[in-house]
Amino acid sequence: MAAETPLVEMRGITKIYPNGVVANREVDFEVRAGEVHALVGENGAGKTTLMKILYGLEQPDGGQIRLRGQPIRLRSPNDAMRWGIGMVHQNFMLVPGFTVAENVVLGREPARRGLLDRREAARIVQALSAAYGLQLDPDTRIEELSVGLRQRVEILKALYRGAEILILDEPTALLAPQEVQELFRAIRSLTAQGKTVIFITHKLREVRAVADRVTVMRQGRTVGTFRVGEISEEELAAQMVGRSVLRVVEKPPPQAGPPVLTVRGLHYVDEVGRHVLRGVFLEMRAGEILGIAGVEGNGQSELVEILAGLRIPTAGEIRVDGRPLPWGDPRRIRQMGVAHIPEDRLRNGAALTASIAENLIADRYFAPPFSRKIGWMDLKAVRQHAQRWMAAYDIRAPDPQTPAGALSGGNLQRVILARELSRRPRVLLAAQPTRGLDVGATEAVHRFLIQQRQEGTAVLLISADLSELLALSDRLAVMHNGEIVALFEDLREVTEEEIGLYMLGLKRREG
Repeated sequence: MAAETPLVEMRGITKIYPNGVVANREVDFEVRAGEVHALVGENGAGKTTLMKILYGLEQPDGGQIRLRGQPIRLRSPNDAMRWGIGMVHQNFMLVPGFTVAENVVLGREPARRGLLDRREAARIVQALSAAYGLQLDPDTRIEELSVGLRQRVEILKALYRGAEILILDEPTALLAPQEVQELFRAIRSLTAQGKTVIFITHKLREVRAVADRVTVMRQGRTVGTFRVGEISEEELAAQMVGRSVLRVVEKPPPQAGPPVLTVRGLHYVDEVGRHVLRGVFLEMRAGEILGIAGVEGNGQSELVEILAGLRIPTAGEIRVDGRPLPWGDPRRIRQMGVAHIPEDRLRNGAALTASIAENLIADRYFAPPFSRKIGWMDLKAVRQHAQRWMAAYDIRAPDPQTPAGALSGGNLQRVILARELSRRPRVLLAAQPTRGLDVGATEAVHRFLIQQRQEGTAVLLISADLSELLALSDRLAVMHNGEIVALFEDLREVTEEEIGLYMLGLKRREG
């Protein structure tokens, strides 16, 4: 049971970046000892910045932090760790070639005769693992561990450094359902032993599953703090975005047509000789959403990139409308009607220094109506095109000339969707299309995907969010170790837990 008096108090926290962006506006936030406190909000709401301030990664421009009633100044993560504050980032900070024990003690190694005492390091890991229910083999190399086990290593690192308050940033984003439940059990074990957990998440269902209280942020301010049992997911979503949000995906019954894209015996061996894809067979039909589930790193990304022409497979056959796909030729593949929403919108989805208008015609610069003479662009046509699709996709920006890099994550994703879908594709490859998006932006992406399905597009949906896959997909395939290990034609009786067994390689469908 968490104490009623605050362990951490953040009062009037303000953070203004040099470019004038106000991340936090006089934010008040408090956490009680021994509780799991969820922090939710739209992208850009200021929650990550607030937690970076608490961990010493950012310095506030105003306000005060108090720990157990005492004012403290956190100039760096080392300061935060000295005060017992640890943080596990969504992108793990581990050395792949080192063992679990070597990673846990890195920087604070037990030494013997001036060298790392490996036996003592292993003993430390075993003791921490037993104490908090985070079982790990101290001698296993990080590169051999699943995503869920790597996350355990990060938690043990923080505990070894004396963390009493643990900040977890989107900790379930890459986990299978069974791994999520194991994480929740570990969190409860931590709080049962007096630790305090701050849980940043987009998944409101998980807030209700593990948190005691939840604080909602919107536009850099705290909207309110609620006991989890006293507020519904719908009410939480409305608090986050300032309006009612459709939480249930509504879609008409499928009207699947003939096969549009077929994949036969696809193999891919990467540059270092690793067998990433092992004989993949798939068939996508017009007017359906085919979902692919799998723990990240099991070949989903490489499959999509091969279909988009960004990688060349080692063997196999791919056809669109009966025609062979030209391997490694993105331009010709797009001309065949294949559109691609890449999983990393910042690196691969847009030219961040180019304008919205330029991004919307990135693959059509010198095609009518944007070019009337070779080497000459019709700027009026480009602008009119941008205005049309900015309105259609509710892209919120002052002007079509606004740089794409100045947009929020949700608005940037709308630019990518508008560019890809305005081409009326036959096949849409949607890789993690809602990753990192808030509930409002996610709702919009879901609506656009269903619209494509209704217009007869064959949609391939790759997502780390199983609830999203089950809500949107008409059929669902599961990938493990580069293979399709299950294909569900009817999702009405399928549970996330059953799918999780296939994702972890604990179950396999024959045939």
